[in-house]
Amino acid sequence: MSFWSDKRVCVTGGAGFLGSFVLEELERQEAGHVFVPRYEDYDLTRREAIVRMLEDSKPDVLIHLAAVVGGIGANMANPGRYFYDNAIMGIQLIEEARLAGVAKVVTLGTICAYPKFAPIPFREEDLWNGYPEETNAPYGLAKKMMLVQCQAYRQQYGFDGIFLLPVNLYGPRDNFDLETSHVIPAMIRKMIAARDSGSTVTLWGDGTPTREFLFVEDCARGIVLAAERYDGSEPVNLGAGWEISIKDLAELIAEAVGYKGDIVWDTTKPNGQPRRKLDVSRAKERFGFEAHVPFDEGIRRTVEWWEANR
Repeated sequence: MSFWSDKRVCVTGGAGFLGSFVLEELERQEAGHVFVPRYEDYDLTRREAIVRMLEDSKPDVLIHLAAVVGGIGANMANPGRYFYDNAIMGIQLIEEARLAGVAKVVTLGTICAYPKFAPIPFREEDLWNGYPEETNAPYGLAKKMMLVQCQAYRQQYGFDGIFLLPVNLYGPRDNFDLETSHVIPAMIRKMIAARDSGSTVTLWGDGTPTREFLFVEDCARGIVLAAERYDGSEPVNLGAGWEISIKDLAELIAEAVGYKGDIVWDTTKPNGQPRRKLDVSRAKERFGFEAHVPFDEGIRRTVEWWEANR
C-alpha cells in the first residue's frame, strides 16, 4: 500500500492550474479518496463554508492551493482584494483544520513573500530580512501569514502544518488571460497573436530582471512529496535553482512560437523584483525533491497546449 491509499485528501484550488496537476500526481500515488471543493459550493473566504467543506471531506491531509492571484498588473489593480482574500482564507482554514483535527495541512506561500533585495539565491532564512517588492507585497505578506500561523500552532497545539514557497510556475493549462496572467503565458499569447497578424510585441519593463521558473508538473510532485515526507516548522523553497533574464526569456519564447518580429520594451511599466532565484537545497535534503523537466521542453509543451486550446 502507498502512503496515500488509505488517506482522505482535500485539495482546495484543485480545479485550478496547479491543482489539476496535484490531482494527477495524487492519482499516480494511488490516493484513494480525494475531495475537490468548488468555489460555487464553498467560498473559502467565509468561515461557514470552510466548516462545511471539512465536514463534507473529513480529510486526513488538507492541501491548500486556493488563492486569488495574478501578474504585476493584476496585483497593482487589486492590492486590497489580494491581501484580504488570501489572508482570510488561510487564517480561517488553518484554524478550522486545527479544530477539526486534520492530521496534516500543507500550505503554499509565494516567491513574492521574499524581501525585494534578498541576496541571490533566496534562502529560507532571509524571508524576514526586508519588505517584499512593492507591486506584489500585499499578496506576498498575506500568504506569509500562513507560515506564522503554522509555526505558532505547531508550538502551542502540536499542529502539523507545513509551508512551501514555490517559485513562478508555468505549463499547460496555465492562465492565458492577458489581464491576469503571469509572464510566460502572457508572452506566449502575445507572440503567437503578433506572429499571426504580422504586428510587433510590446512587453513591460526593460527586460533586465531575472526570474526562475518551475514546470507545474514538477511543483505538483514536490507538494505531494512534502505532504508525505516533511514534518517541520521551517519554510521550504520549491524551485529549479536557476534564473533567466526577461529579455532572454522573450527571445526563447519568440523562437519557440516562430515569432520573427520586433520586441518593444515599455520602460514606463514596472520591472518588478530585480532578481529571483531560489536556494533549493532544503527541499532536496528534507524530502528528496528536485526539478526534472528541462526549461526548453517545458516551454515547448506549454506552447503546444496553447496552440491546441486557444
